[in-house]
Amino acid sequence: MTRHARRKRCRPSWIFKVLTCSFAVYACAALYYSTLEPDLLRLGATGLSAGLCAATLRIRQPMRRLATFCGLGACFALWFCTDHPSNNREWAGEYAVLADAIQDGRMVHVRNIRDFTYKTETDYTAHYYNADFNLDHLSTIDLITSYWAGDSIAHVFLSFGFEDGRHLAVSIETRRQKKFAYSTIAGFFHHYELTYVTADERDLIGVRTDIRKERVYLYRLELSAQTREAVFKNYLREIHTLTTQPRWYNTLMDNCTTEILARANARTRYRLDWRVLLSGYTASLAYDLGLLNTHYDFATLHRLSLIKRPANAMPGTNYSNEIRESLPLALANK
Repeated sequence: MTRHARRKRCRPSWIFKVLTCSFAVYACAALYYSTLEPDLLRLGATGLSAGLCAATLRIRQPMRRLATFCGLGACFALWFCTDHPSNNREWAGEYAVLADAIQDGRMVHVRNIRDFTYKTETDYTAHYYNADFNLDHLSTIDLITSYWAGDSIAHVFLSFGFEDGRHLAVSIETRRQKKFAYSTIAGFFHHYELTYVTADERDLIGVRTDIRKERVYLYRLELSAQTREAVFKNYLREIHTLTTQPRWYNTLMDNCTTEILARANARTRYRLDWRVLLSGYTASLAYDLGLLNTHYDFATLHRLSLIKRPANAMPGTNYSNEIRESLPLALANK
């Protein structure tokens, strides 16, 4: 065999190059967006990972090259699997205090319900309160979708209504550290913890309608009393669990929409629906499942479900009633 033939035989195949480059991109992104501290360690680990992957491609002996690649993969997997989420970080103000929920018979005690008063999105007065809710008085669940750009992506969350007129809104979000800006890409890695923001509607919905000026839609879910209670109790259990067992948020697998379906015990085929990934179409999925007001076609229901607010409105004590005045809510609960 000629020297040229031996060299050609020892060159990495295109399949190996693709695998190594793909691994390098993922590993470097995971390290770059990780919570490793200090930042110098995080950047150094990212650079080292890129360098080692590049060096692997220069190894000529196939078995040594494969062994090195497997070793790098094992080291990365070991770090990734032992990189645990935490509740002890310097959080952005809106995520600083975790809610908690404890059920005692038919009564539910919810602590640290967020009720911020906003001047602007970043200028607010923080306030929290505690409240007790009777499961026998749970009367409605509303689906809220909030759009900030385009129609394909929306933030989706639920609000639980009670016979006395109170509403408890719960939004599944990224628990962001103070030093980090929001990034969809970062959400694919161990960058944000997952949190259930438990708040008054004039905070959680009001900041979107009146402060950020987003397009916000509210739909009444047509559910049986038993189903409403089951969903609410699943939410309560997860809220309490997260106070001691934090979880990572993931843009694809553990996001605002997939978590709603998980808490509702939805079947796997619904969790894999394309409208779960493109969350702006979540209401369309709910409509097709018969969970919304089907006295209208969906296009009409969607148009009528837009929350309309005066130009200079600010969320007040009657906010929950005001936003529902012109909406086509369910004609009757099942």
